[in-house]
Amino acid sequence: MKSFPPVSLIGAPTDIGAGHRGALMGPDALRIAGLGEALTERGVDVADRGNLIGPGNPWAPPVNGYRHLEQVVAWNRLVMDAVGAELQASRLPILLGGDHCLGVGSITAVARHCRETGKQLRVLWLDAHADFNTSQVTPSGNIHGMPVACLCGIGPEPLVHLGGNAPAIRPDQIRQIGIRSVDLGEKRLVKEYNLDIYDMRYIDEVGMKRVMEEALEGVDAGTHLHVSFDVDFLDPAIAPGVGTTVPGGPNYREAQLVMEMIADCGRMGSLDIVELNPMLDNRNETARVAVDLVESLFGKSTLMRD
Repeated sequence: MKSFPPVSLIGAPTDIGAGHRGALMGPDALRIAGLGEALTERGVDVADRGNLIGPGNPWAPPVNGYRHLEQVVAWNRLVMDAVGAELQASRLPILLGGDHCLGVGSITAVARHCRETGKQLRVLWLDAHADFNTSQVTPSGNIHGMPVACLCGIGPEPLVHLGGNAPAIRPDQIRQIGIRSVDLGEKRLVKEYNLDIYDMRYIDEVGMKRVMEEALEGVDAGTHLHVSFDVDFLDPAIAPGVGTTVPGGPNYREAQLVMEMIADCGRMGSLDIVELNPMLDNRNETARVAVDLVESLFGKSTLMRD
């Protein structure tokens, strides 16, 4: 069995960037599904840091194109500081969301850590959506559709400059897998910034094994791999408990292969699990599937291999 660094669970119970209420219950749903116990059984040293405490959700309409910007910034600053502290302590932070707007804080912290330690950053963004919207592109103003754009330097100044450096990452540091829902204006931006996207059509054409080989190409001992796992990456048939289901996603076996190949490369240094919405779930089924897949990220395999 591979050895993994000690892990810290960080709960961020908020749906501040989402269009549906309920993702704030995601961290505790993952705990109830046995995430900490499952990793401990795999020999991982797990510390649960509990839940961050941030502002409530005012459930207000957009202001200047953004919903809840002030609160989104506050939550992301909390996440950035918490993730950064665990990385400094040589621990592997697992952010339990919460909605995907929190990826700004998480990845900003990881990018800073990479600059300080001389590591190359590679982000795997497992999602049904490209999350490359701007206030001009999306009328909803929901910031959970904008984190990749913010990280790449497009968006409201307090998020783009959250960690001081801007942009936090370059588009060539991110690989998006499972994408199948992109707004028209967002599609133009994605092409303009040359984002590396492995959409479901490409996955269907070449298979998940080749997709993962391409997405992990160049990852080596000098690479810090960050996995941002939006549960809506999965097909709704196996993961109904998300606010923005999109049919036609990876099935259970494809998702397992993704996680097993990430584990095989041995370079994962941080993880987000976001957008789990227990209000829309069936007896915590989606949380249990997510925990099962995260176990595979930590070396559980269905294959009879050493």
